Amino acid sequence: MPPAVRESQRWRCQSGQATVEFALALPLVLILILGMTQVGVAIRNELAVELAAREGARAASVSASPQSAASAAAAAAVGLPIVVSTTVTGTSVTVTVTFVDPTNVPIIGRFIGPSTHQAAATMALEP
Repeated sequence: MPPAVRESQRWRCQSGQATVEFALALPLVLILILGMTQVGVAIRNELAVELAAREGARAASVSASPQSAASAAAAAAVGLPIVVSTTVTGTSVTVTVTFVDPTNVPIIGRFIGPSTHQAAATMALEP
C-alpha cells in the first residue's frame, strides 16, 4: 500500500478525537474558571470590608457621635449590606465591620457556602 493511502486511513481512524477530548476537559476548565471567579469576588469583598472599617474609624475619630458617624461613613464607602459596631475607649475608637458573602457564583457557590468577612480599625479620638 502506498504511504499516502496509509496516512489518510490513519487520520480517518482518529477523526473526532479532539471533540471527545474537548468534551471531557470542558467541565473541568469551566469549574476552574468559576472557582477563580469566586476567589476574585471574595478578595474584592474582603478589601471592601477593610475599606469600610477604615472609613468608619476615621469618621468616628473626629465626630461628637462616633457610633452614627462610623455607621454612615462605612455604609457610604461600600455598597454592601454590612454590620458596623463601634467601641469607644478613653482615647481611641474601634470600628468593626462584618459582611456575610453569599457566594452566589453558579455551581461553585453551592459547594463553598457563605463566607464571613470581618475587619477592624482603631484610631485615636481627636479633640
